[in-house]
This record gives sequence, C-alpha cells and structure tokens, in this order.
Amino acid sequence: MLTRRLRRLVVSPVAAWVAPWLLLLPSGAQQLQGRGVFVNPPWRVELISYDTTTWDAQPDYYFTVEVPADAGAPLGGLTIQQTRGSDWSFPYYVDRTSAFVGRPRAEGRKVPLTVDFHQQQRRFEVRFDPPVPPGTTVTTVLKPWSNPDQADTYMFEVTAWPAGPNPTPSPLGYATLRIYNRFF
Repeated sequence: MLTRRLRRLVVSPVAAWVAPWLLLLPSGAQQLQGRGVFVNPPWRVELISYDTTTWDAQPDYYFTVEVPADAGAPLGGLTIQQTRGSDWSFPYYVDRTSAFVGRPRAEGRKVPLTVDFHQQQRRFEVRFDPPVPPGTTVTTVLKPWSNPDQADTYMFEVTAWPAGPNPTPSPLGYATLRIYNRFF
C-alpha cells in the first residue's frame, strides 16, 4: 500500500516538493506546513461548448474537472483565465455562472458558488461553497453574452485550489475552445 501511494505521489505535479513530508503526516492529511494541499490533485480539465461559431448568442462553456477519490482535500475553487484568442473583450453574464455535479448533458445536483471576474486579466475566480468532495466530477459553466466576433483558438488556463487554509494551487493545464467563422 505504501509503495503504491508513494508511486502515485511521485507522478503528481506537486510530488517533487511534497512527497518527503507527506510520508510523515497521517493518511488523508490536508495540510502541509500550514498550507492546504492536494495529496493526489486533479490533473486535467475538459472544455466543451456546443455553440462554436462567431457571434453565437448566449453559448455555454463547460469546464469539467474530476476530483480524485484520494485527493486528500476537497476542491475549494477554480481559477479560469483566458490566455489566448483574438477577441479580448467579449462580455460574460458573470451572475449566471453556475456549477453542477456531473458532465454536460448529464447534470446532477447544483453546486453553490461565488464568482469574481476580472475583465483586465480575463480571469474568473470561482469558489465552491461548500467545497466539492473528493471522488466527485464537477462542471463549471461560464456564460458569455455571445461567442467572440473573431474566429480563433481560445485558450483558458485552469488552476484548482484545495479547500483549507493558505491553499496551494494545482495547475490543470489549458482548456481549448475553437471558434469558427460563421460565414466561411
């Protein structure tokens, strides 16, 4: 069991600096030197949109994250930041941002959240209240007024935050959204 756990830790992105100290903590510990951490962090994000042409009205952008059963901490929140794309000004209905357990078109119960959007940085800060427990798949839905007016590949950097004091972020990578020209 310890060998399997150690192997899993060595593969995770935070293992290089976390693994030696985690072996000294009790199983399922959520803190390391006073900071909230994932023992086995979520490792990817999926982005789906069913409306992918320029100017599509009120599309939904579904960001899905699987929180491993052995994550060691619940998912406290996500940071979603646009890092690439021709249009840097298309607006969102921030107050309509939502989350649910499950995947798009297989929605489960709603997950309460609070959200802040920073237009200059094109960054959403989503906090789940209560945090999403380990072993859960959660989808966060962003709702722009319309798709961008420029066809391009839009990229969003996504970071997971564990619940707990002084959380240590876990990068999930980049979610890609291709927007096609309506009149091509």
